[in-house]
Amino acid sequence: MDALHGTVSGPATKKLMERACRLFGDARFERLAGISVSHLYNLRSGTQYQRTRRHWTKTRSTGVPIDQRRAPQPNGMPGYIRIDSVHQGDQDGMQGVYHINAVYSVIQFQLVATCEKINEAYLLPVIRQLLEGFPCVILGFHADNGSEYINYKVAMLLEKLRLEFTKSRPRHSNDNALAESKNGAVRQPWP
Repeated sequence: MDALHGTVSGPATKKLMERACRLFGDARFERLAGISVSHLYNLRSGTQYQRTRRHWTKTRSTGVPIDQRRAPQPNGMPGYIRIDSVHQGDQDGMQGVYHINAVYSVIQFQLVATCEKINEAYLLPVIRQLLEGFPCVILGFHADNGSEYINYKVAMLLEKLRLEFTKSRPRHSNDNALAESKNGAVRQPWP
C-alpha cells in the first residue's frame, strides 16, 4: 500500500486499507483493515520494512539566480551592511510587527525599522529608508536566505543602487552572525 501511494500518513494508509477490504473486497487487506495507526507506524519502523521500503535521497538545492551565495568580504573596508528580520510575536490574537535590523559591519552602527507585514509592499520602502539612514556610503548588502530579501523586487532595488548583494551559504551559520547576534536586543516583549 505504501509503495502504491507514496507512503502517505498513517491515518490515510489505514483508510486506504479499510477501503481496499470493504469497498473493493480485496482479501489481502482483511487483517490490515483493522490495524491501529500506532501499530502501522511500529511496522514501518521495523527493520524488515526499512530494508525493503526505505530509500534515502539527498536534498537537492534549488538555485535561485538572485545574488551571490557567499560570505561577505568587506576586508576591513566600510560600506557593508548585514540585515535580518525579527518577528515581535503574537499576543491575544493580534499579530506583532516585524523589526528589520540592519548593522554596518565595520563600526557596528545599527539601524532598526519596523513594518507591519513582511511582504514587498511594506518591506521595500523600509529597506530604502534604512539604506538612506546610514552615515556612510553603502557598497554591499548581505542577508540570510529569507524570502523577504531573496526576491526579484529587492534584487532590482539593490541593482538600481549598484550594491553588491550576497546571501548566506547553507550550513554556514556565521555568515550573518553580526545581525543575528543583535536580534535579541531588538525584539522587545509586549507591554
